[in-house]
Amino acid sequence: MEETEVVVVGSGPTGLLLATELALAGVDVVVLDKLPERRVQAKALNLQPRTAEVLDLRGLLDDARQRAIATVTEGHFARLPVPLSYDGWSARRPYQVGIPQARVEELLEERLADHGIRVRYGHELVGLVQDDTGVTVTVRDPNGHEQPLRAAYLAGCDGGRSTVRKLLGAPFPGTDARAYGVVADVVLGQTSQAVPIRWTSTAKLFAHTAPAGQVTALIPLDEPGHYQLFTIGPDIRPESREAPVSKVELETALRESYGEDAEIAEVRQATRFTDASRQVEQYRVGRVLLAGDAAHIHLLAGAQGMNLGIQDAMNLGWKLAAEVLGRAPAGLLDSYHAERHPVAAEVVENTRAQGLFMFAKDDPGVDALRGLFTKLLALPEVKRYLAGRISGLGIRYPMDGADADAGVSHELLGARMPDMQLADELWAGELLHAGRGVLLSVDSAFVEAARPWSDRVDAVLLPDLPLAGEGADALLVRPDGYVCWTAPAKSGVETALTTWFGTPA
Repeated sequence: MEETEVVVVGSGPTGLLLATELALAGVDVVVLDKLPERRVQAKALNLQPRTAEVLDLRGLLDDARQRAIATVTEGHFARLPVPLSYDGWSARRPYQVGIPQARVEELLEERLADHGIRVRYGHELVGLVQDDTGVTVTVRDPNGHEQPLRAAYLAGCDGGRSTVRKLLGAPFPGTDARAYGVVADVVLGQTSQAVPIRWTSTAKLFAHTAPAGQVTALIPLDEPGHYQLFTIGPDIRPESREAPVSKVELETALRESYGEDAEIAEVRQATRFTDASRQVEQYRVGRVLLAGDAAHIHLLAGAQGMNLGIQDAMNLGWKLAAEVLGRAPAGLLDSYHAERHPVAAEVVENTRAQGLFMFAKDDPGVDALRGLFTKLLALPEVKRYLAGRISGLGIRYPMDGADADAGVSHELLGARMPDMQLADELWAGELLHAGRGVLLSVDSAFVEAARPWSDRVDAVLLPDLPLAGEGADALLVRPDGYVCWTAPAKSGVETALTTWFGTPA
């Protein structure tokens, strides 16, 4: 029987980043995908600002930007006429990176190959049994042969119809579909004045002449006439989810929203989706963990699904690696569910709310609510709050770590560490490229105290700590970029290091 330390099922952005994080930490990992090769359909098209920061923490963002098709400075909420900006979140790059999901997968697969690991395409998971010491899976290879594979842990990153989740029998409660959509890669043979030419603001891409209750958008890609056509509404219900998408169906949606002059010359890829919303009750079931769409599905809005999955993987990767390597403190792996489940629940909530606004037809009550919400959204505090939720910049995990003497929680505790510029033109995010913890301090006593953890935490002495606030002499940052401890005094740093990084070697 082949043995490994972790099996990752699914090679989308979630599975690939998770596998890359594990490999970076020195964990032996096998990645399985039942597809014969990676899909090239655009699907999700943008990295929200926090997800872009996550890739930057591992030195991947420059590569992603080279493959990008747009820089998107504004988002939206339910197509309401108040664009969302990312000001006020101390973001070094306050914008979305417009990049097709296939290119994100491509760069992550390349990084994984740098670690000597290649995705096993055409290998389907067909059985799963776990016990107290590990997980045994049955894998069907491209020739139809079934083989056992043993691992300490298994991560299900295999999408909304997850085989891992089904084999576990994990409940997937939520709401059924009420709106049905199609997303397609198309080449237009003829356009109209209503067809957008550039993509700088997602809010401005939606057609305003679509039928009531229907949302249609054309997103320019990187070839002349090449677009993603996105349309969804309660009246687009097909006979079945597997029904092929016809060119006539797409052209009808195009002309209804962008005028009779618009014409599709070629349909390259097309798939159906819905606004069904579901979330598993537990992200961890014994030695099996769920991430990405395998753990949560919802209405496509701002590519929040891809972004959620990438951030799931970033949160889980260093924790699972610490567990496998035998240096995780008690409860660290369980904190994956505790931290990420509420984040996805908020996304399910905001996408359901957006769907209510977008798909309601001839409802005076919803019209009144839409008008009231538009006025609220114009308030800076409300706009900043929603931008923080949708972009991921506003995530703050609840955690202990207040200085015992001060008795209060620092404003950065549990929040992302802003990518601030440090001494010698060094940016804070660059210190996390190795996937280790980082202790930033203006006091050499902290650096000395952290020495026993030098195999997993880098202690950096600085002349000052920008953005840390008056009196904050140290910040402890986790490998995923979140501040897990602050203090103006040396007391407590050893406890914090043990809490998050285990007993020193």
